[in-house]
Amino acid sequence: MITTAILPLLLAACAGPGGTPPALGERMDAVKARLGQPGASYQLGGDTLLEYTTQPFGQYAYMARFGPDGALKSYEQVLTDEKFATLTVGIATRDDVLRTIGHPAETSYLALRDLTVWSYRYKQSGVWNSMMHVHFDQAGIVREMMAGPDPAYDDKPRFFR
Repeated sequence: MITTAILPLLLAACAGPGGTPPALGERMDAVKARLGQPGASYQLGGDTLLEYTTQPFGQYAYMARFGPDGALKSYEQVLTDEKFATLTVGIATRDDVLRTIGHPAETSYLALRDLTVWSYRYKQSGVWNSMMHVHFDQAGIVREMMAGPDPAYDDKPRFFR
C-alpha cells in the first residue's frame, strides 16, 4: 500500500510540464520559471537542451532547445517512434541517447550478453503502452533497440496463485 508521504512524489513524477508549451523565442529563464528546473541540461554545439521528463512512471519527455542567445528554438515530446528511429544502432552513444530522448525510466544489465539496458515508457504509435529498450555494449555504443509492452499496464498475474 502506498503511504501518504510517498503518494505526492509518485503523482509529481507522473505529471508532465502541463499547460501550454513554451513559445518559440521565449527566453530560457522564462521557460524555467514556468516549467521549473529541468531534470538535466546538455550542450549540443552552441545550443543548450533542457530535459523535462515524466519518467520513471510517465510516458512523456520533452526537450527544450535554446540557441546561444538564450531563445527557445524548439520544444518537443521526444519519446516517440520517430525520435527513437534517429538513434542509429552501432553508432549512437549513451551521450547521444541522453541528448536525444533523456534519462530512462529503468536500467538493467543482461549478464549473458554483457549489455546495459535503458528502458523508456512511451505510447508506441501514439496508442500502445510500451517500453523501448536501448541496449548498450560496455563501450557505451547502442547495439540493439526493441519495443515491447509495458509491464506496468499488464493486468494479467505474473505468477500462479
